[in-house]
Amino acid sequence: MTVPTEITDFNASELSERIHQRQVSCTEVMQAYLARIAQINPTYNAIVNLAPTDTLLAQARACDAELALGQSRGWLHGIPQAIKDTGHALGFPTTFGSTVLQAALPAKDSIMTERMKAAGAIVIGKTNMPELGLGSHTFNTLFGATPNAWDTAVSAGGSSGGAAVALAQRLLPVADGSDFMGSLRNPAGWNHIFGMRPSQGRVPFGPGADVWVDQLGTEGPMARSVRDLAHLLATQSGHDARQPLSINGKVDASGLQYTPNALRGLPGLRIGWLGDLNGHLAMEDGILDVCQEALQHMADHGTQVEAISLGFDPQALWDCWLVWRRALVGPKVAALLQIPGAKNQLKPEALWEHENSLKLSFMDFMQASQTRSVFYQHLLGLFGQYDVLALPVAQTWPFALQERWPQAIGARRMDTYHRWMECTIYATLAGLPAISLPAGFHPTQPWPMGIQLIGKPQGDLELLQIAAGYEAVRSDWLQRRPG
Repeated sequence: MTVPTEITDFNASELSERIHQRQVSCTEVMQAYLARIAQINPTYNAIVNLAPTDTLLAQARACDAELALGQSRGWLHGIPQAIKDTGHALGFPTTFGSTVLQAALPAKDSIMTERMKAAGAIVIGKTNMPELGLGSHTFNTLFGATPNAWDTAVSAGGSSGGAAVALAQRLLPVADGSDFMGSLRNPAGWNHIFGMRPSQGRVPFGPGADVWVDQLGTEGPMARSVRDLAHLLATQSGHDARQPLSINGKVDASGLQYTPNALRGLPGLRIGWLGDLNGHLAMEDGILDVCQEALQHMADHGTQVEAISLGFDPQALWDCWLVWRRALVGPKVAALLQIPGAKNQLKPEALWEHENSLKLSFMDFMQASQTRSVFYQHLLGLFGQYDVLALPVAQTWPFALQERWPQAIGARRMDTYHRWMECTIYATLAGLPAISLPAGFHPTQPWPMGIQLIGKPQGDLELLQIAAGYEAVRSDWLQRRPG
């Protein structure tokens, strides 16, 4: 296992312990991260709208002064954080990666930012993302592209690409992201880190324009260790009255077991391996192989892995997904189109979503909602036989940075800009928790790939415990880091 030699090598939990034990000061931590960002970020463009150095060092010194008085804000006390640019953080524009919103300063923090600050985090900037979060490829005309942490010639994934690369390149110790169509899972998988889409309502997302219907997107944690992932989810989770459908009670990660006791979670575990849904999902060569290799590591420690069929019409689910996505994205684009000149600045994928949303009827939406409901009930039947379901986190390896999206997978043309991410819609539609685990690497390129485990309703803690068991099995391999 790699022994940390620099402040930025420590994971967030380790760094927190050293700060609270007064082995390292918050000021030293801030200086170390700002130095690494100055060195690395010009290449990776992961962090945008970085705050002035003097301002951040003053905040770090204030955290040191509090510790000197025996006062701690929480486990993130004095730890630098950059918020994904979908979230509001006072003093920083919430641009969503769009030139239309480049000067949009929020009046208050988002719920998640409030909670991370309350735990002691110092917000240093924002992390880069695709414009409006559309497409799992982090590029926009406002800030430019964020390349993959392992190969700057290919995509970092998205939409939480900036956060994933910042973690992999040690520009942040832990990070937040959000997930609508795999936006936490895909970039985590493509950058060899952990990402978790929590249960619907687990992390209140907002405040937003709608608190009743717009529930498919959720914020969540990203980390280099399961311990950090669990701690950040515990910080982010819990009911908020501003989001009436949010789940009561915070995730209590204190009882989770890590190395070596985490291995106890693998014997007897039952995993249903969905693969490529019997050929329905176009899949590049090698992806299924690395995912099956990851599952084999678990099987070697007592997990039962069985290849299964979804047992539900995947085309009906895709049609359902298109309706839901257009219904939720369309109004957001419509609001931006009220801004003078916005139509000429917004990406074509956003305009396409808006135009298609105008064709939807209420009957279309209700029928799609009923399909989603039947699918959820169907999955409950599968969870009577299996503890988790497994799929790849993406259907392609990281593609060339200059491409907008994969036009084809093998001989199969992609009919939309997001069809190559179809494998991520199932957890989203069912409102289920899903965690992305590093699975393996391309046989000839330095490109990572992840596998997603989908858990039972509100089974977030169980997923984290399974991930901890997996981490224990592959501990040394998971320590690999990009050059």
